[in-house]
Amino acid sequence: MAKLIYSMITSVDGYVSDSDGNFNWGTPDQESHDFINGLMGSVGTYLYGRSMYQTMVFWETAHQMPDAPQFVVDYARTWQAADKVVFSRTLEEVSSERTHLVREFDPAAVKALKDSREKDLTVDGPGLAESALRAGLVDEVQLFVAPVAVGGGKRFLPDGLTLNLGLLEERRFDSGLMYLRYAVR
Repeated sequence: MAKLIYSMITSVDGYVSDSDGNFNWGTPDQESHDFINGLMGSVGTYLYGRSMYQTMVFWETAHQMPDAPQFVVDYARTWQAADKVVFSRTLEEVSSERTHLVREFDPAAVKALKDSREKDLTVDGPGLAESALRAGLVDEVQLFVAPVAVGGGKRFLPDGLTLNLGLLEERRFDSGLMYLRYAVR
């Protein structure tokens, strides 16, 4: 059985994007990107909402950028090799390989997906993650905490959600980024 992991870069005050929708303050450097590339090797399926998918579909062609650093090419190849499930009522079609469009988030279907996979799954984007967290489907929460406070925006965790977490791993990067990996109890 695979784990379902919620992992994103967040500001120290708990936001994945600021009040203008920007998240460039959290762009990983090579050291942290190499680490993320290693983590994603265990992932076989990404679960996305529309907005997060539209951000991440960049990786479908990122390896073709002139002078793309090797860590970018490596992440693009890992992303391309994984299955993607996009949950959206409004998206008309997907534009990447190995991608399926699903209209409604169904906790039972996601649990069946976890039960049938050998490689882990990630739930990406705070809106979709909220649904998975509230349904009790998330096994791990992984935060990459950037050394910046943005003062508002889209929260990493929703208001009103109580989680009991156990620290599994932590790592500090030279840039000041912190990786925190928790089991959901």
